[in-house]
Amino acid sequence: MQNKRGLLLVVSGPSGAGKGTVCKRLVEKRSDVFLSISATTRAPRAGEVDGKHYYFISEEEFTERIRTGGMLEHAVFCGNYYGTPKRAVDDMLAAGKNVVLEIEVQGAMKVRSHYPEGVYIFVLPPSMQELRKRLTERGTETPEVVEERLSTAAWEFTHIQKYNYILLNDDVEKAVCRLEAIIDAEHCRTERNLKFIEEVCQS
Repeated sequence: MQNKRGLLLVVSGPSGAGKGTVCKRLVEKRSDVFLSISATTRAPRAGEVDGKHYYFISEEEFTERIRTGGMLEHAVFCGNYYGTPKRAVDDMLAAGKNVVLEIEVQGAMKVRSHYPEGVYIFVLPPSMQELRKRLTERGTETPEVVEERLSTAAWEFTHIQKYNYILLNDDVEKAVCRLEAIIDAEHCRTERNLKFIEEVCQS
C-alpha cells in the first residue's frame, strides 16, 4: 500500500485568516484527518471535555513533559501552559492519520525542529484590507486589539518563506479543496514512497 504513514500538517496564519474554520471543515470532510488536541494547565470551562477540547493536566505534569521532551511546542498565556503532546501526534501518524496542528508561527518553527519532514502551510487572506474587515466584523475586539492583530500579522508574513505552501482563503470551501490537493500531492512524493517504489519494481 502506498505511503501508510500519515502526514503532519502544520497550519499557521494571522488571526482572521480563517485557519481554524478551514481546518475544522477539512476534518469534517475527511476521515483520514485528525485535528491535534492541545494540553493545558488551566481549569476546564463549562462544557469542555478532557481529551476532546484539551488534555487538562497539572502544571507539575506539564513541566515534566517539557523536561523529558514530551511536548512538541509550548507557550505560557495568562499564567497557564499550553502545548502539543508529542506522543499523541506520533501515535496518530503511525496509525496512518494525517495530523493537523493549527498553531502560531513561533510554535510551528519549534515543531519543524522535530519534524522537518512535516508539511508547513500558511493561510493567507485575500488582502490586508479583507483581514481588517474580518477582524472588525467579528465584533469581539476593540479597535486597539484589531490594530495589534494587524501588526502581528505583518510580522507573521515575514516568515512565510519558511513554509512549504501558502493557502489562500478567499472562500472556505475552495480553500479546503486546495488543502486536500496539497495532502494528496504530498502523499505521492517520491521520498515518502521509497519502500512502495521498491516493492513495485521487484514485483
